[in-house]
Amino acid sequence: MTAATPRQRGLTHLPYKWVALSNTTLGGLMGAINSTSLIIALPAIFRGIHLNPLDPANFSYLLWVLMGYMLVTAVVVVTFGRIGDMFGRVRIYNLGFVVFTIASVGLSATWSTGSAGAIEIIVMRMVQAVGGALLMANSAAILTDAFPANERGMALGINQIAFQAGSFLGLILGGVLATVDWRWVFLLNVPFGILGTIWAYVALRELGERHPAHIDWAGNVTFAAGLGLLLVGITYGIAPYGNATMGWGNPFVAEAIGAGIVLLVAFVLIERRVKAPMLNLELFRIRAFAAGNAAALLSAIGLGGLQFLLIMWLQGIWLPLHGYNFEDTPLWAGIYMLPLTVGFVVAGPISGWLSDRHGARPFATGGMLLAALTFVLLLLLPADFVYPAFAVVIFLNGVAFGMFASPNTAAIMNSVPPGYRGAASGVRATFQNTGMPLSIGVFFTLMIAGLSSNVPTAMYRGLTSDGVATGVAATLSHLPAVGYLFAAFLGYNPLATLVGPKVLATLPAADAARLVSTSFFPSLIAAPFHDGVAVVSIFSIVIFLIAAAASWLRGGRYVHDEQEAEALEAGLLAADAIEAREHRPSHGGTALGAALRSSGDDD
Repeated sequence: MTAATPRQRGLTHLPYKWVALSNTTLGGLMGAINSTSLIIALPAIFRGIHLNPLDPANFSYLLWVLMGYMLVTAVVVVTFGRIGDMFGRVRIYNLGFVVFTIASVGLSATWSTGSAGAIEIIVMRMVQAVGGALLMANSAAILTDAFPANERGMALGINQIAFQAGSFLGLILGGVLATVDWRWVFLLNVPFGILGTIWAYVALRELGERHPAHIDWAGNVTFAAGLGLLLVGITYGIAPYGNATMGWGNPFVAEAIGAGIVLLVAFVLIERRVKAPMLNLELFRIRAFAAGNAAALLSAIGLGGLQFLLIMWLQGIWLPLHGYNFEDTPLWAGIYMLPLTVGFVVAGPISGWLSDRHGARPFATGGMLLAALTFVLLLLLPADFVYPAFAVVIFLNGVAFGMFASPNTAAIMNSVPPGYRGAASGVRATFQNTGMPLSIGVFFTLMIAGLSSNVPTAMYRGLTSDGVATGVAATLSHLPAVGYLFAAFLGYNPLATLVGPKVLATLPAADAARLVSTSFFPSLIAAPFHDGVAVVSIFSIVIFLIAAAASWLRGGRYVHDEQEAEALEAGLLAADAIEAREHRPSHGGTALGAALRSSGDDD
């Protein structure tokens, strides 16, 4: 632990915990603005580099721009958490602001066009993800170090408000800046990054004890490669392959997923034997830690796909049916989803504050049960719903995740000794970031399977009845569902994009106008889409009920005793010193497990 420097004492009179909260909140705000501003600006970005994202030959570029950031973050965040424990969390966190800012400048300076420009954006997005992972891996640990155990839920609730507020702000700013120049969407991050870097350097200080150790290269490599291959396989599983609507029959997908699983098994075996493991698996013997992370993974699987589902429901069906132009739907979808953000913002800090006093279990478990209920309510909504009913349902969904998020995170962080908070924060972030692409893979698979079996007939009839030649209609009706889903997601008129100007020019003007109207395509897919909503809702209900059960199993006593933690830390450090002198394998992991089991498993 380090004391405040004269510079730190002179430049802030706030209690340090509020300094830490302000800086980590700024980091969360920056990350959220970056995420949603990119989504709404994607059409402008691809136009700027002269590449059609809906061309089947370019579809992989679109997937990697969207998914690459999540994949990299999921893969490296545990490692960065462990490095923070070893070399100082604040130091690693500060580096995150620097890397993120430099990558944002690099993205704005993309110099190529076509596929080369897309590759440059993907690579720089991955570099940006490294910066985001450095921030994410250590922010919760920094907050946990700064706040006492009975205030951490409240602090994390306030911190998570920034993410929701940033998500909405990113939609507005991204929409405005993309109309000026797509490069400004990336430059938007730079002022936040510079301010965060300076504020972190000036005001943050190390409160956690560092545990210097050798880097576990074998564990790092097998974990990164294993999880990376697994998620890459899932990503390509939802992309069209040959004549198939999805890529689950692609040999590469099976090979990547199989190799990823093998490497993750190897990672577990390595971590059980290595002297200084990247991730001490004994932490999972703490019931509150294991149950909280299981619930976090399951909630992310349910939540990630939900966001895409709601966006496509609004942008592809509801908004066009109500007269909105397709190019305006990304912005309006964000506005109409505002009740979701409001629910989270209201419930997050309140449930965090209450969980500090009454424990995390009732709030985290109740949040997952309420999330399951909201999906039951989604089942009852028609495709062309009445908006107030939709607003109530998504508001309750926001409340559900607000109830769950900060209490669950605080319980995870409270359950481990101070010296393991960086690793614990990294594990929590990994589970959350792994759940998102898993969720997208599952949701898209279920949705595309349903649309592929129902849409072709409806689209063929609709096209031929409006004068499109039978051969052209047959071809268009069997295009991969992922193509028109992403067209709606990006704010393109799907039929205007898929039919093309040459075919439209051959039709009578009235028929052509009807085909590209805001209501024609939504009316074709509304019923099949709603059938898909029913399938994914049932899946999510099951997932949330399992998450509720996992959350309840965390036990009643999950706050690690600070005095016991200090004694344990001293014992581990002494064992490490003896090990270093004698060059023999450490048994500290077993001692850690025994001590933590005695402190974390009582009901």
